Amino acid sequence: MAVIDLVKWNGSPQLLAWKYPFGDSEELSTWTQLIVNESQEAFLVRGGVYEGPYGAGRHTLSTENIPILRSLIGLPFGGKSPFTAEVWYVNKVTNLDVRWGTIDPIQLQDPRYQVMVPVRAFGQYGVRITDAKKFLLKLVGTQLDFSVDALAEYFRGVFITRIKTSIANAIISKGQSVLEISTQLESLSDTLRQTLAADMDEYGVALSQFNIHSINVPEDDPAVKTLKAALAKRAEMGIVGFNYQQERSFDVLQTAAGNEGTAGGVMGAGIGLGMGAAMGVPMGQAFGQLTGHMQAPGMPLTQTGVPIQPAPAPAPAPAPAPAPAISGAERLQLLRELGELRTLGVLNDAEFEAEKRRILGS
Repeated sequence: MAVIDLVKWNGSPQLLAWKYPFGDSEELSTWTQLIVNESQEAFLVRGGVYEGPYGAGRHTLSTENIPILRSLIGLPFGGKSPFTAEVWYVNKVTNLDVRWGTIDPIQLQDPRYQVMVPVRAFGQYGVRITDAKKFLLKLVGTQLDFSVDALAEYFRGVFITRIKTSIANAIISKGQSVLEISTQLESLSDTLRQTLAADMDEYGVALSQFNIHSINVPEDDPAVKTLKAALAKRAEMGIVGFNYQQERSFDVLQTAAGNEGTAGGVMGAGIGLGMGAAMGVPMGQAFGQLTGHMQAPGMPLTQTGVPIQPAPAPAPAPAPAPAPAISGAERLQLLRELGELRTLGVLNDAEFEAEKRRILGS
């Protein structure tokens, strides 16, 4: 059985802990040199007892600094007492590239649109071993090594449960749509880091950072498509603002003017008059100029910019002409359009009643 004179580890950064030697075929001696790098800590383990930690530098294993060797002093080994033991190295470098993600989507009801949508999230976090002995005793145990992937797998269940709960609570409490929660990634990441740090500290591991890179939804999900369409429509309304209402009023007038029949003719004749009310002051002024309503000096204007003309002498209302026969559905549509014209101020009450009688009598 070989006796080891030098123990050193230049391991991969993905390994958090490593045992030397891997088997029981080699022995250490009381003069074995133990080399520990500045980013490492080492422990000597014999009979399940951890001695250390040994910090950065060169250490000579002897009865002066290793209590388990004192029982070997009286043994006749010529001043070089061999013994079977293990050396555990712990990597204390911060690893910032530990990935996480929700394997199964979180089923949530969107607070704003009241539809169920699947939510996914992913990101990364950083870890650093702060209590090497606690880490070895509670996580590593009797394994040959312990990697970053093994650590991520160990904490995956705890992390995903906490992450799903925090994301769901954030969406519900803030009343935001699932598609808008990305604006809260920074604050949500900080909240989760504080929550998850307590779970990891119990095992001697510090959570140096925690980031949520994205909270998203499947693009092909029907509920998601509905949500995105609703948000796009709301954005359009916000950009257009009141002009959308003006445009809608103009569409109503155009539809009414295109209808056949007596009522449609009256509405078509009134569409120019309604332009001023529906489209605002500039259009009203332009329409006034086109129809000969030029503003005389001192002549007041209406709110739409059309000069107020002197009221003409009242004339007897002409007898309504007989309306052509129309169907019930057409009559109902004309009445709706007639009401919209009165609401917009295109027709006054007297004109509305006259046209209403004509439509109903047709």
